[in-house]
Amino acid sequence: MGLVSARNLTKDYRVGEFSVPAIRGVDFTIDPASFVCFVGPSGSGKTTLLNMIGCLDPPTGGALSVAGQDVTALDPVAAAAFRGDHVGFVFQDFNLIPVLTAYENVEFPLIMVQHWPQAERRKRVRNLLEATGIAEQADKRPHELSGGQKQRVAVARALVTNPQLVLADEPTANLDHTTAYRIIELMRRLRDELATTFVFSTHDAKIMAEAEVTFGLEDGRLQQARQVERAQA
Repeated sequence: MGLVSARNLTKDYRVGEFSVPAIRGVDFTIDPASFVCFVGPSGSGKTTLLNMIGCLDPPTGGALSVAGQDVTALDPVAAAAFRGDHVGFVFQDFNLIPVLTAYENVEFPLIMVQHWPQAERRKRVRNLLEATGIAEQADKRPHELSGGQKQRVAVARALVTNPQLVLADEPTANLDHTTAYRIIELMRRLRDELATTFVFSTHDAKIMAEAEVTFGLEDGRLQQARQVERAQA
């Protein structure tokens, strides 16, 4: 069994009296320490799928296992606790807290979810700010940072709880070509160093080119999977 495993996974939304299918009976497996993307046109179900994997949105049917846990029936409190322990998120619009510094944004999950002692929090945050190349901007607030710097802060924040899985929803959509490429390189390097699994939803050909496994989605169905063998170090 992989880090993430889905069997006949479905998601429907209620719109008035009607049920609208968003994900239609998909099967897939994601291995540990892999670099994976879901691709497809807008409305194909990519974000919905990531939200289910990240326990933000419960499935309607089927089976979904993440890090050895059946997550299909978790109540909201249990789902939040599971996310805090196992999953990090990177969003296309960064989702940084405007009144907090870069340091405080990265530290925030440790305070809210895991309640680490202050000395351990400080060491963990500083190490990740260094690893993501943003240490010199630690005392700046989001409005003082460039788009690429904001995304580096977001990546550090996603990794600060040492999750097994990071979900990235269109993480390069608001970045220029050069900055986007550097962010992808950063995430690949961190995956190699930390053995974290990165799963993307994306339209970005740069991410698709770097992914080891690419799943194609259309109208909520998996259309194809492309796998590239990872070079051995």
